[in-house]
Amino acid sequence: MSSIFPIVQPEAEETASALPLAREIKWDFTADMPVFSAGQPVEVTGADAVKVWCWKALKTPRYRDDVYSWDYGCEAEDLIGKAFTADVKRSEAIRCIREALMVSPYVTGVAETSVEFEGDRLTVQCTIQTIYGEVSLDV
Repeated sequence: MSSIFPIVQPEAEETASALPLAREIKWDFTADMPVFSAGQPVEVTGADAVKVWCWKALKTPRYRDDVYSWDYGCEAEDLIGKAFTADVKRSEAIRCIREALMVSPYVTGVAETSVEFEGDRLTVQCTIQTIYGEVSLDV
């Protein structure tokens, strides 16, 4: 039976699918390598796992390797060496960082992002809101 109000639809029921617990291999951010114990990789969960995922996403150039989907990685590397003003480079880098991190369903927001270009090096500091709480990240 058709409705006399075809534009008005009944509210759709929301089906909340719970995300599985985030899991990653523990990462030594100083040495930029995974952490092993007794020859086996150490696993982290929750906010620490999301932090590792974010670190890797920001360090991986987007579209470069076929092994990653086009949704994974960060395009900020493309800004290095471009003839933009410092303010434009900074704002574009922040945009690239947010786009890279907001792909994850575990990330709910990116705040307090600061970027610095030092020659051919880009340094990022940000606070990431996750479903597990806030984490700080320095890349």
